[in-house]
Amino acid sequence: MRCYDCLQEARSDTTSIGVCSRCSLATCENHARVRQVRVTHQNGLGASHGRIPARRVICHTCDMAETAH
Repeated sequence: MRCYDCLQEARSDTTSIGVCSRCSLATCENHARVRQVRVTHQNGLGASHGRIPARRVICHTCDMAETAH
């Protein structure tokens, strides 16, 4: 697969390294961000959190939208 953002920039030679977990578009190593997230499990009426964070791939556009304040 090819990186969607690179295709928008008229660069079609970049191969994607993953798929954005928010918008599901292919993203390359230059446009991808790898973030750590806490894993939450429902436990009755509450929730428990894992000790080891998981990771997820997110594209540059979705990362900017999530972190904008």
